[in-house]
Amino acid sequence: MPSPIVGALDEAGVRLTGPRRVLADLIAERRGPFSAADLAADARGRRVEVGRATVFRVLDLFAELGAIERIDLPDGGHAYLACEPSHHHHVVCSSCGRATEVADGVLRDAVRDIESVTGFRIDSHRLELFGLCPRCRSEADE
Repeated sequence: MPSPIVGALDEAGVRLTGPRRVLADLIAERRGPFSAADLAADARGRRVEVGRATVFRVLDLFAELGAIERIDLPDGGHAYLACEPSHHHHVVCSSCGRATEVADGVLRDAVRDIESVTGFRIDSHRLELFGLCPRCRSEADE
């Protein structure tokens, strides 16, 4: 069964090149946020030649197709997450990097209130929440 990323490429009519296949497979094996450098290191670890520029181009393509999402980190950097193409948000552990998707429904009323107060018509939004996951919280309490 193809990975969700390969499925997104196919659905969009985008050609599945060798580097795209390799990177899609590496992303499918990851859990939690990852950087372009992480992905390049994974490829090197498998003795697969994928250039840095190719990694960035492929990540941009996958994000454009909604197969992965770029998240902005509190330190100003960014990472990527493989996720479902539906609109949602993330809660990311600032210690271990574990991420959980949060449905958009909980923010709909807040967005409507902001539209009402500002007069803006909000076309899109992104929200990432950062904190400690239950496991890291329990380890911190020990």
